[in-house]
Amino acid sequence: MAESEPVLVQVGEKRGCPEDEEKDTPSKKPRVENNHQDEEEPEGEADDGEEENGETFADMMKHGLTELDVGILKYVSDHEGFSGILKERYSDFVVHEINKQGKIVHLDDLSIPAELPEETEVLTEEQKKQLGELQLFRNKEGNVSIEVIDDTKEKRTLVHKAIKTQFPGLETKTEEKDGRKLIVAYHTAGKKALAAPRKHFWPKNRGSFCHFVLYKENKDTMDAINVLSKFLRLRPNMFSYMGTKDKRAITVQEIAVLKITAERLAHLNKCLMNLKVGNFCYKNHPLKLGELQGNHFTVVIRNISGTDEQVHKALTSLRQTGFINYYGMQRFGTTAVPTYQVGRAILKNDWNEVVDLILKPRPGAEKEFLVRCREEWAKTQDPEASLKKLPNKPRYLLVVA
Repeated sequence: MAESEPVLVQVGEKRGCPEDEEKDTPSKKPRVENNHQDEEEPEGEADDGEEENGETFADMMKHGLTELDVGILKYVSDHEGFSGILKERYSDFVVHEINKQGKIVHLDDLSIPAELPEETEVLTEEQKKQLGELQLFRNKEGNVSIEVIDDTKEKRTLVHKAIKTQFPGLETKTEEKDGRKLIVAYHTAGKKALAAPRKHFWPKNRGSFCHFVLYKENKDTMDAINVLSKFLRLRPNMFSYMGTKDKRAITVQEIAVLKITAERLAHLNKCLMNLKVGNFCYKNHPLKLGELQGNHFTVVIRNISGTDEQVHKALTSLRQTGFINYYGMQRFGTTAVPTYQVGRAILKNDWNEVVDLILKPRPGAEKEFLVRCREEWAKTQDPEASLKKLPNKPRYLLVVA
């Protein structure tokens, strides 16, 4: 859903067709397309999206595009409804994902899945303390050397595994000094790690993907993933999810990331703002868009202008009968050129009209290169000349799109 200001909503109120309301609302008429070729337009009337009363889409946007403007006219019920304000605060809109098993996703466990016990017994308490200090960035250029008593390759392997499992972000290597073999642990952010990078250890019996629940406030899904990527020093495409969630809301959803331990993720809870992660588990597969069964919404409507009886009747009807699932208002655009007109031209394969609509001059502040591009198209109808008015990067993105 698009980010927007708080919206005044009408709940459950019967609404008639505009022709029935013409006497009561003479200044407001619905947007109706005229498909009759044999009807003549009055002289001087514009044909670029103006209403019969002279109101353009841009004029509508000045006072806010309404449901009536886009043909959202009917309710399934005939009782008297009430009005209120939706999403006055982002916390008024709470979304919980419903996963592919049909379970509502909640963040209710911040614990870390238990590791194999033998991997936790090979390090002494003093060694764990030193490794913990190294992990917390207190000395990025330092290292911890561990000598293995009764040295064997098998015992060194257990130490390597224990360090990498218990202290995510640390890397290890074996060095020989004075005839003794030492395991040296160092931080992956240090110069030694950059000079001698190695792959992190990952147990064969552990799923390759760490699945976790992401709780976020007033932040969209991609923004949240970008924050996690920055802290973990990963590319955003290492994460997968089943769907994006609203920004102006509190949302809870499942995320998966490739070969990142629960320890590393849980450590982020100490430094994240308006984000929380938990309910960790390891699986052998990522998440895919559309795998969810839906979303569970908890919505607060404020400043209600209706009686308790009106509210009760409206909610009873909503629960028992449902509602007409119109497209949301955000699908119709927020600029001088309505997006549904562009979509209709695309369906008609009328690409000249598509370009005309997209490059049509628009009121309000815009970047200078966009203004020049629109002016060039209006003057010459030359796509190549218009593209040259754009900087290289936007021009490339436009052509690719």
